[in-house]
Amino acid sequence: MAAKTKTLAELAEMVGGQITGDPEIVIHGLADLALAGPGEIAFLVKAAGLEKVKSSRASAFIVPHELSFDEKPLIRVANPYLAAASMQNFFQAEPFRAAGISPKAHIGSGSEIPAEVSIGPFVSIGERVKLGRRVTLHPGVVIGDDVVIGDDCLLHANVTVYHSCTIGARVIIHSGTVIGSDGFGFATDESGNHVKWPHIGTVQIDDDVEIGANVTIDRGTFGKTHIMRGTKMDNLVQIGHNVKIGENSLLVAHVAIGGSASLGRNVVLGGQVAIKGHIHLDDNVKVAAKSGVHANVPKDTIVSGIPAIPHKDWLKASIIFAKLPNLYSEQLDMRKKILKMYEKLFPDEGQE
Repeated sequence: MAAKTKTLAELAEMVGGQITGDPEIVIHGLADLALAGPGEIAFLVKAAGLEKVKSSRASAFIVPHELSFDEKPLIRVANPYLAAASMQNFFQAEPFRAAGISPKAHIGSGSEIPAEVSIGPFVSIGERVKLGRRVTLHPGVVIGDDVVIGDDCLLHANVTVYHSCTIGARVIIHSGTVIGSDGFGFATDESGNHVKWPHIGTVQIDDDVEIGANVTIDRGTFGKTHIMRGTKMDNLVQIGHNVKIGENSLLVAHVAIGGSASLGRNVVLGGQVAIKGHIHLDDNVKVAAKSGVHANVPKDTIVSGIPAIPHKDWLKASIIFAKLPNLYSEQLDMRKKILKMYEKLFPDEGQE
């Protein structure tokens, strides 16, 4: 496929930027400042990195609005990172090519498979499955009975979707992820034996969700586990049964969410965050990495720590924690001095 090209003016229009320099420069790709060469555009997130622009071989640069530098062609934007992502999507996008169904794939009875699909070898599709148009299933994908998958979805190698789950349009699921496995639910008898609680619910994943590698999303005990539109998950995330994740939320690696917890819209969870079951984090909540959240968190709040508290309070507590060894030494020294003073003031005390 021939390389895509755009003039600097066309790229500026694409991202709503302002041009400094020749608008007719032709660009065929985007690269890192240190690696970019002629014909490529690079990006600078902060104006403080101007020296990197001066030494780069790129033909043009995406820079913050406030940066001005007449020696290089620039596209100035409010958010260089976002603009660069948009351009990279343009340069890397490829039209869908329907490869059809591999003869080594298995298709169950009653399944609806359109002509515009790419189904690789060793894919197993259960009974009564409905696939949308332009769906790509890489080798080793397993789809259970009665699953529905919307248009333009991409499931990488060895993804497993258990029975009766629903996946919306334009969803990307990376290798090794499991959708719809049983939640962790057991009832313990008087002898200490753990009796499994069957999970008869399902999982619903809405449009434009991206799920990283080796993620597990448990099905509902009853009802559904629901991942709403636009949510993005990193690798190695665990979502418990009946969890609800609001639109456009971001979950970084190693996040674990207990059963029946819920997140509002645009919630951000840092790496290794743990969320207790049956609590709610409201819209726009941000949780710092390695935090443990044990109670409801109101809208627009930033929390951190174990247990999680308002972020500013955690920062103050962290400063005090770092000083504890010195404070303890000072306390011991003060105690010795007080004992000596006491002995001088009351020399006969303690003697028979």
